[in-house]
Amino acid sequence: MNKNLNKAKQIKNDEFYTQLTDIEKELEHYIDHFEGKTVLCNCDDPQISNFFHYFSYNFEKLGLKKLITTCYKNQQMNLFSKQNAEKAIYLEYECTKNGNVPDIKDIGTKQLQGDGDFRSKECIELLKESDIVVTNPPFSLFRKYLAQLIEYDKKFLIIGSYNAVTYKEVFPLIKNNKIWLGCNFVKEFRIPDGSIKKFGNIVWYTNLSHKKRNEELILFKDYYGHEKDYQKYDNYDAIEVSKVVNIPRDFDGVMGVPITFLDKYNPKQFEILWTTDRGGDGMIEQIKLPHTRYDAPVIKGEGKYKRILIKRK
Repeated sequence: MNKNLNKAKQIKNDEFYTQLTDIEKELEHYIDHFEGKTVLCNCDDPQISNFFHYFSYNFEKLGLKKLITTCYKNQQMNLFSKQNAEKAIYLEYECTKNGNVPDIKDIGTKQLQGDGDFRSKECIELLKESDIVVTNPPFSLFRKYLAQLIEYDKKFLIIGSYNAVTYKEVFPLIKNNKIWLGCNFVKEFRIPDGSIKKFGNIVWYTNLSHKKRNEELILFKDYYGHEKDYQKYDNYDAIEVSKVVNIPRDFDGVMGVPITFLDKYNPKQFEILWTTDRGGDGMIEQIKLPHTRYDAPVIKGEGKYKRILIKRK
């Protein structure tokens, strides 16, 4: 499944359309955040976007102030067919308050001067106007997209690869509780030819609070008396916990856990120190042991997969 994501990155194929059921399933956890807010979907052609569909159909229910969508059109692809070249468009919708679901033709779309790239000046002006950004940004531009949201201090709910949690641009934000994971995985996308592509590691990223983030992870394993089940690293003063379900309830030291831990992470229950493949920030330096490598945890000379170093609070 993840081969599809890797291929998308290689060929810069970012045409993966989020299905309405996935949007509805995730958004139900954030209903209270939207009243009186302007929502921006800045990677969405309103003519086909399910994000536009969701917010337009639920405009009054959510109590939105305004809905803005913009879409990107690759002008270079149309150099040899200028007569039929598609223009990048945007749409601004303020509910008619008559209870009717809007038709795109009735609302009216407008042409952007440029290609609709989220980094363009005109799209940034629309970003400044918005309160919350909700969309599925291009996989290949996830780092830059997220950086822009942070730069402009925006609330957001966006889709990206689970592997992005280890990016050097992303992990510090997670560690410092600036962003966190949403509530669900997104396992299928529709592509332009109408077929469905399946993925195994696509999640929601957000800085909007939700109940799942405050759920306590129930621990039922013991470290003491079962030390043989928790090997110690050669290069870090920490123990290996290969599965989140095996996190011990009676161990107060540093533990290396899989990145899937973030799906269960409660900042009131655990402290994130760092990742083993991104170097130190002061905290990790304190638990390093003499060794030749620190890019991964090592047990009996064998390197393990990347881990997140945590402690119970």
